[in-house]
Amino acid sequence: MAKKEKIIVGISIGDLNGIGSEIVLKTFQDARMLEFCTPVIFASVKLMSYFKKVYKLDINLHGIDSLDKVAHKKINVLNVWQEHVDVNFGKEDKKIGEYAIKSLKSAVLALKKKEIGVLVTAPINKSNIQSEAFNFPGHTNYLAQELEGDSLMLMVSDTLRVGLLTDHVAVKDVAKNITSEVIEKKITTIHNSLIKDFGIRKPKIAVLGINPHNGDNGVIGNEDDTVLKPTLDAIREKDRLVFGPYAADSFFGSGNYKNFDAIIASYHDQGLVPFKTLAFGKGVNYTAGLNRVRTSPDHGTAYDVAGKNEANYESFKEAVFYAIKIYNKRKEYKKISKNPLKTNQKKSFSKKNQ
Repeated sequence: MAKKEKIIVGISIGDLNGIGSEIVLKTFQDARMLEFCTPVIFASVKLMSYFKKVYKLDINLHGIDSLDKVAHKKINVLNVWQEHVDVNFGKEDKKIGEYAIKSLKSAVLALKKKEIGVLVTAPINKSNIQSEAFNFPGHTNYLAQELEGDSLMLMVSDTLRVGLLTDHVAVKDVAKNITSEVIEKKITTIHNSLIKDFGIRKPKIAVLGINPHNGDNGVIGNEDDTVLKPTLDAIREKDRLVFGPYAADSFFGSGNYKNFDAIIASYHDQGLVPFKTLAFGKGVNYTAGLNRVRTSPDHGTAYDVAGKNEANYESFKEAVFYAIKIYNKRKEYKKISKNPLKTNQKKSFSKKNQ
């Protein structure tokens, strides 16, 4: 039997003044991680060697100048740049933002070309990455442009999955951005992702209301009655197990979230505040709906602890695990759905010969 080749995990380094370098290197200081995946960090081996010294890590880095030089069972660093970079932990710096984008663009190109199997992104600073060449509020929006499909921010942990109808949108603009088309598209994306990426045959999805108490029959807003409820009714007619809308204030505290495979919140904080309260440090941000797999930790650059050798790397480690699991689930789904008749015939044949 041929030996199964390990998946290549591409890693964009994120904000160099934040905790990205620490959580990436500490994730792979455990040699067992290299038994089931091969990491490639998109940065500079000179710089990553500096970080290794800062964090007093006993690890070996393998510098490469092209992806055909990737070595399995090693921590590979692809040299995206060669020049010296001034690192000032905890400081917001436009120049550092440029290097974060260099790393990201190089990694996404490799992902598109299938030179890496999955992408795991370290945290960026959404302010210092902005420029004429890069005008996106975050990773998700950039990936939506570069890759195929309908992107959706899906926060995942072992016990909870939370998607969003609107992500990085100002609160004052939330309601006008939630249309029937948006609701239907997002629910379709999350429904398909639960089947293909998580192996759930008949997903149950809960949807949270837009206004407090779902608008209280129009007293606190009418968007739930005029847009959300009729759209959910129409989706249910397509034999989708979609429930709600539920009042968001009591949904998580009551434990009702445990009855569903995923929850869709109307806006960023409505979904991410409870998610991070319940799963922080173990949660993962997954960009569902695209033709490639990308995950990231559930936190930001954490400037307050950057360079202090105190960062918790568990969420980044989970992001690596989830990227690999989802990649393998997709392969499994593709194999099964390619010729379901043949698969069923094989099962029937084996039963007859038992």
